[in-house]
Amino acid sequence: MTLNQRMHDALDQRAPVREALGWVEDQRYLDAVAGPLRRAVRAVPLGTARGMIRGTWLGHPLHPALVQIPIGCWSSAAVLDLVPGEGRAAAGLVALGLAGAVPAVAAGLVDWAEQDQRQLRVGVVHAAANTIGVTCYTASLVARLRGRPLAGRAWGFAGLTVATVGGILGGHLAYRQSRNIDHPEGA
Repeated sequence: MTLNQRMHDALDQRAPVREALGWVEDQRYLDAVAGPLRRAVRAVPLGTARGMIRGTWLGHPLHPALVQIPIGCWSSAAVLDLVPGEGRAAAGLVALGLAGAVPAVAAGLVDWAEQDQRQLRVGVVHAAANTIGVTCYTASLVARLRGRPLAGRAWGFAGLTVATVGGILGGHLAYRQSRNIDHPEGA
């Protein structure tokens, strides 16, 4: 088998994931959530701050840069959860990731509200997955603070799993749907 054939076979194995992501784009029932949420986000009187939150001053969206804080903290916490005696440090990273999620969510919502219908649908599922991830990490932090480290770790690993799914959806939105490839100067 040639290298080209092996690469083609590897790409074919990813087709079900691409199909599933494409399926999300077609789910019109998500419009019932996307429409009111979009109107609510757009109704927030941000004035010139809207463009700043979107990243127009950078020449590209701010949300992808801001998500690095929670992702990095939570990934690092997961590693520390596997090292004996590092529970306190892992709890600190979980808390820092939760704090970092706040501006990431704000930037994501403001940017999301400017997308087309298919992107809005994927964005709703992306946001739902990440909301579940943040909820799991909140439960993780509460469990850790209450002296329940095993429950804290379990909630943390669940949160990382769901946040990873959210990240895959975000990647699909940004790259496959070609959102955020162009600069949002006109936004």
